[in-house]
Amino acid sequence: MNKNTRIKLNDGLTMPVVALGVWQSHEGTKNAVLTALKNGYRHIDTAAVYHNEKAVGEAIKESGIPRNEIFVTTKLWNDDVRSGNTREALKKSLENLGLDYVDLYLIHWPAEGYVEAYLEMEKLQKEGLTRSIGVSNFRKSHLQNLLSKVHIVPGINQIETNPQMVDEETIQYCKENKIGVEAWSPLGSGACLNNPKIQEIANKYQKSSAQIILRWLLQKGIVILPKSVHENRIKENIDLFNFVLENEDVELINQLNQHKRTGPDPDNFDF
Repeated sequence: MNKNTRIKLNDGLTMPVVALGVWQSHEGTKNAVLTALKNGYRHIDTAAVYHNEKAVGEAIKESGIPRNEIFVTTKLWNDDVRSGNTREALKKSLENLGLDYVDLYLIHWPAEGYVEAYLEMEKLQKEGLTRSIGVSNFRKSHLQNLLSKVHIVPGINQIETNPQMVDEETIQYCKENKIGVEAWSPLGSGACLNNPKIQEIANKYQKSSAQIILRWLLQKGIVILPKSVHENRIKENIDLFNFVLENEDVELINQLNQHKRTGPDPDNFDF
């Protein structure tokens, strides 16, 4: 495994295992993306509701890196799910990004109308406006309902996953159905960094707590999207491939799960 490692999605597309997330990056988005691409990232994760797709697109263009080497994810927001504006929303995102297609288009939350939205996304995939389609913040119950009504199994389910929040039931269901799992908030919005057991492991490997957590997720087969606008942290968050956690340390981190979310619960959230 190295910074160029990709996983193969169920539709055959390959996806880099490390992404730069740009939620709440605000005016720092463009520089963060340029810094990430300069340091080996080839996967950028944005969303319509982040209001920074234009900055992401500008950075991709200015980087000089061929488009086919960069994996771009964006997401369909809840209002567009509810109002049936899936096609229009993707076209707007493409306009903002300055791209002809995205590599992955996700339903951001399981808002009312998500089945209909996904069926439209299937058409958009066939038309080449997105190479893969998937979902975000879907629990097992949402996935079961979706799979009973659509034709294409999602390539990815992007969910909150970190040492204090692991939804084992949903992750297991994804594995059983060949749906890749991607972790947002992999550091628990920073809440996991000061855990004494993680700090002990970090000292053992002479790495930061963030690097230990991110490596733990990678070894569990989960794609990661740490976010930062700081150059040193952007570099640190992809410097994960010169060490391997021993099984006992992986298990120790596994035991830290409290099912404690930093974000909303998809089963109890007013979308």
